Amino acid sequence: MPKQTFFNIPTEKRAQIMDAAINEFAEFGLENASTNRIVANSGISKGSFYQYFEDKQDVFDYIITLLNEEKLAFFADKRPPDNNLDTFDYYRWMIKTGMEFNSTNPHLVQAVSRVLVGEGLYYGKKFEKYREQSTQVLQAMIEEAIKRGEVDPSVDVELAVMVMETWNNAISTYFLKEGLKQDDTMAWVRLPETQEKIDKLLYIMEYGLRKTESEFVTNP
Repeated sequence: MPKQTFFNIPTEKRAQIMDAAINEFAEFGLENASTNRIVANSGISKGSFYQYFEDKQDVFDYIITLLNEEKLAFFADKRPPDNNLDTFDYYRWMIKTGMEFNSTNPHLVQAVSRVLVGEGLYYGKKFEKYREQSTQVLQAMIEEAIKRGEVDPSVDVELAVMVMETWNNAISTYFLKEGLKQDDTMAWVRLPETQEKIDKLLYIMEYGLRKTESEFVTNP
């Protein structure tokens, strides 16, 4: 996390530094990110940088904090259209609302996605706590869906979580890349054809898990 000296500088200057850092990680990832480029693009000296942060990892950790704060604020007043949605409809709403959030903060999301997903660090020890938060939500969702008869009870919950987690990352990464090509990312996400494509991708995942008439039975 930043040192106190970072929070003592004007808000505009802090924003300038973070914009430079976000653009750097979005383009180069964490491993190839350059402190020199962040310094040059934010208009500060290298000495000042180290008065504010320990290193580029410290900067990236703070970017994740900013992303989480932005996401919490975005979801604070969001509610599903129906309180009686089944698990998959609720998951669909959650994914689509998450896409809307991504479209309001595309470069911030891209920076984090490039590092965690693109460089595979999401599955490493360093960011284990962030993954645990996500997997716990998905696990509870699947277990509840099994109780409600919406998911095949023979499904391995741990593997189902892995599938949903991987699918979620893949969908988010795909639509983030496509959205950044648009003049208005938010408007593009809300287009009927974009929503339909999200639905089709989620349909493929859902019907690999949903309980059907031909229920899979394991051998005793």
